[in-house]
Amino acid sequence: MEAAARMVDAARENGVRLLYAENWIYAPAIQKVQRLLTASGGAILRIQGEESHSGSHASYAKRWRTAGGGSLLGKGCHPLGAALYLKRAEGMRRDGRPIRPRTVVAEVGRLTRNPAFIAEEPKYIQDGWHDVEDWGTMLVTFEDRSVAQIMASDAALGGIRNCLAVYGSRAYAEANLNPNTGCVAYAPSAEMFAGEYISEKIETTAGWSFPSADEEHVQGYPQEIQDFVEAVVDDRPPLSDAALACEVVLVTYAAYLAAAEGRRVDLDTVRAALSVAE
Repeated sequence: MEAAARMVDAARENGVRLLYAENWIYAPAIQKVQRLLTASGGAILRIQGEESHSGSHASYAKRWRTAGGGSLLGKGCHPLGAALYLKRAEGMRRDGRPIRPRTVVAEVGRLTRNPAFIAEEPKYIQDGWHDVEDWGTMLVTFEDRSVAQIMASDAALGGIRNCLAVYGSRAYAEANLNPNTGCVAYAPSAEMFAGEYISEKIETTAGWSFPSADEEHVQGYPQEIQDFVEAVVDDRPPLSDAALACEVVLVTYAAYLAAAEGRRVDLDTVRAALSVAE
């Protein structure tokens, strides 16, 4: 958090904007969920989010020193960021202030240390994790007593899974970034679709699959860059800003602390100890 504060201070002192590149916030499905919840006028009671796939091929991702964490950080940050964004937006439209996360509990594990998995060949899931987890989950409780259940894994077959479900008092909505049924295909063998991109992290193109017709758009990347450019040109805050980035850092590392010590971590206590600004 001290490192995050230095980044925020440096941006402020130099008159530039810190743009937090959380593409989930800009994904069309997430923005549609946001508009539906706004239209319903109800409260968000529970959010359930996940990002999982069969594991990063990058060696740096398997060490704490070079990655800063495992699945909970590298993948869990995305559904967590979306959940914090939705609760912040809910609070702003109702009370003029964000609804902030209050406590977090978590668990992490190394699923690829399963003896049966170690013994089997060939392996379709990445192994070789050095000192980080390949699975993690956190339960975040907000100050209005609503909750967010966030799960992340590097030990899941079937391609990347990016999904968020929102349970409201007047509506239910879900965003399926991957997979989704915008395009569905079937091939009796992998050779049938040779040379044609299907989707990120898919192990085989044989059988039923969910090809991404426009993956960059569905994931929110062009919308993210457009918002950043307009924020600079128009001198306005971006949709995904430094305050949200700091909350993601706070909650994620508090979750690691909760998992390490087997307890619930009070985020207000952490904020006070670190003098984190409101």
